[in-house]
Amino acid sequence: MTYRVGIDIGGTFTDFALLKGNEVILHKNLSTPEDRSLGVMEGLGKLAGKEGLELGQFLGKCEAIVHGTTVADNTLIEMNGALTGLITTEGFRDEIEYRRGYKEDIWDVRLAPPKQITPRRRRLTVPERILHDGTVHVPLDEDALREACRKLRLQNVEAVAISFLFSFVNPEHERRAKEIVTQEIQNAYISASHEVLPRAPEYDRTSTTVVNAYVGPRVTGYLEKLVQRLVEGGYQNQLMVMQASGGVMTKEYIDGAPIRVLASGPAGGVIGSAHTGTAKGCPDLLCVDMGGTSYDMSLVVGGQAPAEAGWNMHHRYLIGVPMVKVETLGAGGGSICHVNAGALEVGPKSAGSEPGPICYGRGGTEPTVTDALVMLGILSTDEGFAGGSFSLSKKGVTEAFQTIADEMGHGDAEQAAFDCWRVVNANMSQGVRRTTAGKGIDPKDLVMLAYGGNGPAFAAIQAEDLGITRVLVPKASPTFSALGTLVANPTIDEERSYIASANALDVDRIRQLWTDLSNRARKYFTDAHFNADQIRVNYQLNMRYPGQNFSLSLDYQKDVPLGDLSFIGDDFGARAIELFNQRHMAEYAHIREHEVPEISGVRLAAHVVTPSPKASGGFNPSGKPPVAAKQRRANLGEGFAPVPVYLGKDLEPGMEVPSPSIIEETFTTIVVYPGWKAQVDDAGDYQLVKG
Repeated sequence: MTYRVGIDIGGTFTDFALLKGNEVILHKNLSTPEDRSLGVMEGLGKLAGKEGLELGQFLGKCEAIVHGTTVADNTLIEMNGALTGLITTEGFRDEIEYRRGYKEDIWDVRLAPPKQITPRRRRLTVPERILHDGTVHVPLDEDALREACRKLRLQNVEAVAISFLFSFVNPEHERRAKEIVTQEIQNAYISASHEVLPRAPEYDRTSTTVVNAYVGPRVTGYLEKLVQRLVEGGYQNQLMVMQASGGVMTKEYIDGAPIRVLASGPAGGVIGSAHTGTAKGCPDLLCVDMGGTSYDMSLVVGGQAPAEAGWNMHHRYLIGVPMVKVETLGAGGGSICHVNAGALEVGPKSAGSEPGPICYGRGGTEPTVTDALVMLGILSTDEGFAGGSFSLSKKGVTEAFQTIADEMGHGDAEQAAFDCWRVVNANMSQGVRRTTAGKGIDPKDLVMLAYGGNGPAFAAIQAEDLGITRVLVPKASPTFSALGTLVANPTIDEERSYIASANALDVDRIRQLWTDLSNRARKYFTDAHFNADQIRVNYQLNMRYPGQNFSLSLDYQKDVPLGDLSFIGDDFGARAIELFNQRHMAEYAHIREHEVPEISGVRLAAHVVTPSPKASGGFNPSGKPPVAAKQRRANLGEGFAPVPVYLGKDLEPGMEVPSPSIIEETFTTIVVYPGWKAQVDDAGDYQLVKG
């Protein structure tokens, strides 16, 4: 028997999904912020114990460990990345600060700009200039470059970003600059724009390169430490890491551009959602993930989780690499409830895992959403909570909410907890409305898929607010992002710049660029022990009309063997124009019939299909009634009353659970609010249905 393990580290819990044949085994471990690799190894040890194995035996049987990490995200949130310098073309020192004049809220005159990763004293320029056609206009001044290195060295920089004008067309100067910086600033992490984002526009490329330099040492340092612990423990294969684009790849590949893992944790859940929704006949989904620290929202359309390059609003830096679009709110189980100027607020500050909510009994003193759920009777204080791994206590919780009630000037502790429940639910519903409205989508047309440890506790009431009548809750929802990493395929998505009118192409140049990208993909997949004949490729083009600032990506040839470029023929340009016009019409509902589009770059998206958890759908009523295991006093939105509690282990496919009721799974609680019913489908997953 061999195993595949998916891991996702959150602010409060580290989640594990063990794939054993077709069986999925879930586990949750408190995160260890001081060294997150310790929490990973501790959880792997407990999984080994569940299988009756020593850690070394278990790791020796693991054919793949796939990891989604929030190291890059946390580095940007906490602003504790490497001391970073920037070396750029003379005259472009302040471009990174201009931000194209962009401001997230144009009406807020007091909105401060994002904290500078590279303040002006660490942004230095050197004489050099490459023109748009790749010709050298001004040679690189190596003496000036060495002087810039000396100044950065005196400032004790740990990382250096290099971004020269038009290096994506001709990287000669950046390559030489990287050699010199390596000599002059030893042990510095170096991020060169032609390696991180080899395309225009200039600001996108520079911003992405700077952020990559800032988070790079933290990401690579963490992954190296984890790999070392895994190898010492007996793991014999390469660590696979979740990418923000929705694919996974080896740690060695990620080392080249660590920014690829930014937001990779949430991406795993979205990929898992697309897989599950498609299997259950729901290709259009609103995905909501409520964990311990945050509430993540994303959309799946037509069974696909689109990856987009652009503004990462959460961190306020432009990130040019493809990322599965996830919007985040500071609304999780650990979000702290407090009174501000007489108004009740929930979040965004979180109690995390240390000390955590008051009910954890780990020293927390501020009331949280989880504490409110304990007060409302939604969460159990029995010893069997979370599979018996730990229990919740009401000690200190009532007093904390009474303080909230006193500050509000009305009600008691239970009313204050209910008010916190209402506020956090309203915050999440409003967040969904903003996300869907911005894309012109009506939530009523979607099926909600809820996951995360706390998502199913709020899912039905949120769906009712939004006009949604069906909610999917996978049995694996508490560790769904970890499970999603096992669904994601090993993927390489890279591009190279090539600018030319579509009716005046150098087809040999395009063939050479795609060949170079194919060889690069072959190397990394081969190093990861995949055979070349397993690799399937989408050969893509980036195209635009003359004068447009941004390009659209389109598939020129889909799902072909790696290196098979036999589709390139004399009609290459004409077919490219036809495909682009179709793509432009689909995206913008118009085309410029009398204009010839231009190619701005070529892309290669290569992947290997690997085993993934099976998902199926369908609900066939068995007629067998469920039996409640117990009853407790709870408030499900209509005041306190005795509520039946069902245990997930007692429910069988085909059963229907009436409302109001509570279903306790090992690591999550599903609330069946008044007016809803829960059905257990053929796969053992849940669907909540209105009416």
